[in-house]
Amino acid sequence: MNAVDRTDGLLGSYGLTDASDRLLNADAPLADLQERCGGALPGMLAIPELLALVQQARAMGLKIARAFSAFDGEAEVSGFARIHPLGPEDGGGCEVLVENWQRSPVNPPSAREFAEKLDAIDRATAEVSARLDARQRLQVLTVRAPDAAEFEAAALAAPGAVWSDLVELTGITHHQPLHWRLLDGATCRLAGSQRPWRVRLIPIGADAQNPAGFELLLMAEEPLLPQAQNDPGEEEASDTSPTRLVGTALTPVLRQPVARIIANAETIRARLAGPLRDEYSEYAGTIASAGQHLAAMLDDLADLEVVETPGFATAKEPVDLADAAVRAAGILGVRAQNRDTVLQVEGERGQAVATAEFRRVLQILINLIGNAIAYAPAATTVTIRAFAADEGKVAVTVADQGPGITPEQATRIFDKGERLGRDNDGGRDKGSGLGLYISRRLAQAMAGDLTVEAAPCGGALFRLELPRG
Repeated sequence: MNAVDRTDGLLGSYGLTDASDRLLNADAPLADLQERCGGALPGMLAIPELLALVQQARAMGLKIARAFSAFDGEAEVSGFARIHPLGPEDGGGCEVLVENWQRSPVNPPSAREFAEKLDAIDRATAEVSARLDARQRLQVLTVRAPDAAEFEAAALAAPGAVWSDLVELTGITHHQPLHWRLLDGATCRLAGSQRPWRVRLIPIGADAQNPAGFELLLMAEEPLLPQAQNDPGEEEASDTSPTRLVGTALTPVLRQPVARIIANAETIRARLAGPLRDEYSEYAGTIASAGQHLAAMLDDLADLEVVETPGFATAKEPVDLADAAVRAAGILGVRAQNRDTVLQVEGERGQAVATAEFRRVLQILINLIGNAIAYAPAATTVTIRAFAADEGKVAVTVADQGPGITPEQATRIFDKGERLGRDNDGGRDKGSGLGLYISRRLAQAMAGDLTVEAAPCGGALFRLELPRG
């Protein structure tokens, strides 16, 4: 049945494919959709939704009748597709008939949605990130790039410094700090780095004119390539280990493309580029999850190299464990909500102040709380409590309401590669098995320790103990 009208009242459109899924001929609407999807006539069927149906019908040798939808670049096209596979004597292809053809305009993603997606991409690719107060002073700093070590050292040596005083802004000579809108998108250079960096300042709070603070993101304009070794014979044996190879050489190079894969997959999954069938959105979600797992493994390998470096030491500064617990819970709030998990933080600020390194304490708490959310049943409570301990110590505990751990599991729970001593839940991958090992090494580097015991509610209780400040 051929079409008589391309917009209103269109009844159907016919096409014919060959055994290689090439669209040989088609009525005008189907031919037009093929071209809008980047294909040619004749040419490989370029409409993903129809191609999947044609391949399925040809593989099974059965007729298929199913609703379908596609995006032609401007509008959503939908209809009911009937696929009839042909025998070898007829070429081995398929007859394609699309009935009840409809074309509906699609509202493009709003400017806000695009801006939020760009922010997410920048967060994923940033090699330096920080939390600033309303006057653009550094509060929390996370550095992932080896060539940003001097910038990190300068920040640690000047607590509360305005971030722009620690970099060389390109093409800006005015007195700092400038209004954040003048700095957002600027380029800068970091001491010790040969790469140019792009600045993102994202206001925190509902009022962008008078924000409560800022999120600072620094993205390198080019990847950091591994450095060639001049005299491999002079290297220590540990320098050639697989962990060091990945942590030093490959992690900085892989992080950016992996982050781009995650961001693009999330764009597809959220249908920001246009309508998409549910199964394709689910495929994109699977890709994003796999990318996030790979990115987490890269981070773990980089951290593993750091904590196993001879002479590794952490900074010493006052760290309010109650404040760190609140911040860690805030970072993981969305993940907890997705599992209907309540994060309950107990302890007053100022009552449990440790001598430690804030970002390392935060890293440990995020790992512990994240594990509790992942392993405990949904719709339960994770309790984080900061308090003063005995003998000049302060502590913070993370207790879940999960199945707990056996004494035998407790003896190996901090071993390298151990995944909490528990089976995967429903096949979900729980990570690299390095998080608790790294967390304990970090705690010990801060003259403290990380232990586990049974929680009063029957789950597991992890206790981070540190010297009192």
